[in-house]
Amino acid sequence: MSAEIADPVTGWGRTAPTAAARLVRPRSYEETVRAVRDCGTRGGIPRGLGRAYGDAAQNAGGSLIDMTALDRVVRVDAEAGTVACEAGLSLQRLMEVLLPLGWFLPVTPGTRQVTVGGAIGSDIHGGNHPASGSFSRHVLSLDLLTSDGDIRTVAPGTPLFEATAGGMGLTGVILAATFRLHRVETSLMSVDTERASDLDDLMARLTASECRHRHRYSVGWLDLLASGSSLGRAVLTRGEHAPLAALSARSPARRQPLAFRPGRLPGAPSYVPEGLLGRTTVGILNELWYRRAPRRRTGELQPISAFFHPLDGVPHWNRLYGRGGFVRYQFVVGDGQEEALIRIVRRIVRRGCPSLLALLKRFGVGDPGWLSFPMAGWTLSLDIPTGRTGLGPFLDELDEDVAAAGGRVCLAKDSRLRPELLAAMYPRLDEFRALRAELDPRGVFVSDLSRRLSI
Repeated sequence: MSAEIADPVTGWGRTAPTAAARLVRPRSYEETVRAVRDCGTRGGIPRGLGRAYGDAAQNAGGSLIDMTALDRVVRVDAEAGTVACEAGLSLQRLMEVLLPLGWFLPVTPGTRQVTVGGAIGSDIHGGNHPASGSFSRHVLSLDLLTSDGDIRTVAPGTPLFEATAGGMGLTGVILAATFRLHRVETSLMSVDTERASDLDDLMARLTASECRHRHRYSVGWLDLLASGSSLGRAVLTRGEHAPLAALSARSPARRQPLAFRPGRLPGAPSYVPEGLLGRTTVGILNELWYRRAPRRRTGELQPISAFFHPLDGVPHWNRLYGRGGFVRYQFVVGDGQEEALIRIVRRIVRRGCPSLLALLKRFGVGDPGWLSFPMAGWTLSLDIPTGRTGLGPFLDELDEDVAAAGGRVCLAKDSRLRPELLAAMYPRLDEFRALRAELDPRGVFVSDLSRRLSI
């Protein structure tokens, strides 16, 4: 087991750096037990590939338990469509193993650079939430190392499972999991793309029955610098896994329909001038993106990597926001709160937030995780460079709007929410705190996020 002092450590947004954390990298269950036992007075938190945007996988002055060495595929049941694997395995590696067998992940976020443990601990969601829910819905069992050194097999429907799914690593270290998969015939997506003239138009298209039933995945990219009659103009992308019959006889993909070869572009440079993605630059890029999108195109075949994870093709793309980093702000409001969503979008537009990646999606019924983010309704995520004057107070105001509408912000993206709003957003917070106090009375598992929010 290796150990080193990691200074500083940040999330993917490169904000709120952590000082003097002890990074421990166990290579076995036994070494993980030892790492938990040796956490010390500042405790420890499991960490995967570092793609939480905020401070959920940081622990100032304490231990970070890097799980990426526990990355074995234990068993694939190609008949039943299930996989058992260790928690440090990345979704990319899983796709490399599963796609040639005709299986795909049940849920994937906007990056494949996430571990299985991270996928469960943050209960990741994707563009197929109305049909498939979040990742934990498909988990059949998981092995959890708790603070007393015990390894427990945890099943869905139990309080410990519901606290762990979306629990941000605060109930223990996920060591392994077994979960269901989704059958596919090719590694291509059949994609429909169209423009929406404004926010009302986009919301109508996202809720249309055609969208719900004909397309498994749907997401709208918003231009949050457009105003007036173009407020919320968007490009709507909807997709379904392409069947083998969609490939023409002359298509090169016919020879290897399940091949998975994600492309890769040059990485972002280590130094990027501050303000590169400011209002002017983002305004130009947003205009180009909207104008080049087809008014309506159906059945375009795209590789899975291009459809789900386009930014993964640019290593270290988070550097483009400069040394100050960026805030990924994501919230959800429930069905019936459409006016609240529109009001919040208007406030963001009036503020002139230069967000290059603003995405609106529908959520279906939420899963039972006590701190799981999704709930039936609308979720909007946007990236904002940290250098914007008055950004903190402005986001505080948005938090209050979201809470007043019965919504919540996503903890896996957060680095600045005030603790007094957390209980209003997550009504089962007291149950989570009580179980955690019983399960971990010495406070072994702790993070910068848990301290900041008094979880």
